Amino acid sequence: MTENFFEKPILNSPYAEPTRHHDLDEDGQPTNKPYRTGRRRSELITPVPKPRKTRRQTRQAGLNLSSSDGLSSLEQEYNPTPIINEIRNQVATWRQLPKSLWGVTPATARLLEHWRHHDFQGIRPFFCQVEAVETIIWLTEVARERRSHPNAKNKNAERRIWDHIEGANEQANPELLRLAMKMATGAGKTTVMAMLIAWQTVNAVRSPNSERYSRGFLVIAPGITIKDRLRVLLPNDTESYYRERELVPSDMLPDINKAKIVITNYHAFQLKEILDTNKVGRSLLQGRHEPIRTKETEGQMVRRVADDLMGLKNVVVINDEAHHCYREKPDNPDLEDLSGDEKKEAEKENEAARVWINGIEAFKRKLGVRAVYDLSATPFFLSGSGYAEGTLFPWTISDFSLMDAIECGIVKLPRVPVADNIPEADVPIFRNLWENIRDKMPKKGRSKGGDDVDP
Repeated sequence: MTENFFEKPILNSPYAEPTRHHDLDEDGQPTNKPYRTGRRRSELITPVPKPRKTRRQTRQAGLNLSSSDGLSSLEQEYNPTPIINEIRNQVATWRQLPKSLWGVTPATARLLEHWRHHDFQGIRPFFCQVEAVETIIWLTEVARERRSHPNAKNKNAERRIWDHIEGANEQANPELLRLAMKMATGAGKTTVMAMLIAWQTVNAVRSPNSERYSRGFLVIAPGITIKDRLRVLLPNDTESYYRERELVPSDMLPDINKAKIVITNYHAFQLKEILDTNKVGRSLLQGRHEPIRTKETEGQMVRRVADDLMGLKNVVVINDEAHHCYREKPDNPDLEDLSGDEKKEAEKENEAARVWINGIEAFKRKLGVRAVYDLSATPFFLSGSGYAEGTLFPWTISDFSLMDAIECGIVKLPRVPVADNIPEADVPIFRNLWENIRDKMPKKGRSKGGDDVDP
């Protein structure tokens, strides 16, 4: 680690596009070199330890993607950063255009001007928050329209970008259109959610016949704590971000009040038992007939979870901590390489991810889903998913990393304990503590399978 980095990690303003960055080595660690001018490119730096078994990577290579999928190679699917950088450059160029050339609706143009130039009395949106929403807007209102327009400039680039996005989703989420925004923890994902809801709602209210927008939202969190934190997305909440943080002009607040927003945990998608009886009772009720239905239907689940959205069509789904939502790769080879607690944890994660994405697909079948917006600091495939561990979701379209957030003064510099910062180690020892101490632990009380049991 360079001493200069720790002395002065902040190089940029949080409210403007970064113009300087620290030099990093191939492992993502700061070097002793002076800072560089310009913005850091999005780079694929794996945030997890290297796999112990290289054969896992070999077996994962069989994705059989062709150029018709919109993904030219395995490397491009697992490393979408070339597309992320291209989108970033396109959005930066578009941002500098005069308002008359933005190619967006009047409502969208008003919101963009507000987020960029309003004199906020309280908390002002960070550049990274505005950029994440700008990227979604550019892809939806500008690039998608221009890619098929015969006289549009750069239509080949816009077509290539959308071919990549659609190909990535066809490979991993065939029933959905997912767009992932990678934002460092502490960079304010909740504000981005509120801005996306505002953009969609105002346009849906003012252009009710448009197929691009919706005023119905299903916001999904992985736990109760996060769900409670997201209540500020509700227009009638006492701390509503739209009003308290001035995220929309005051004359647009009545439009925001017409939004229908349901905030839930993915656990709610689990089909519940509707027949309260034991095994013997079920057997008596069934008799010689077909097995009786004891769980609610998809339609009943959808109504139970989001009754307020009934009557709306094509809702927008927003996933918080979206790295927990994925479709496990068919014929998953990864689990064979895992054992003990690692395998149990992977199976648990896969089951949770299955419940989450199955629930969204149920909403797609019953109500329609216009788009799925993923937000996560780590939109990476998890161990045991069937995809290479620690690689970006290929539908990721923007990236504001932890190092970017540190250099912009948005988050504090994390510290690694000195005793654990061993130069010869690939990763901090305490990160995988059990793996480093289990062989030294007494064998008494340890089962043959490696799991601890009471003596």
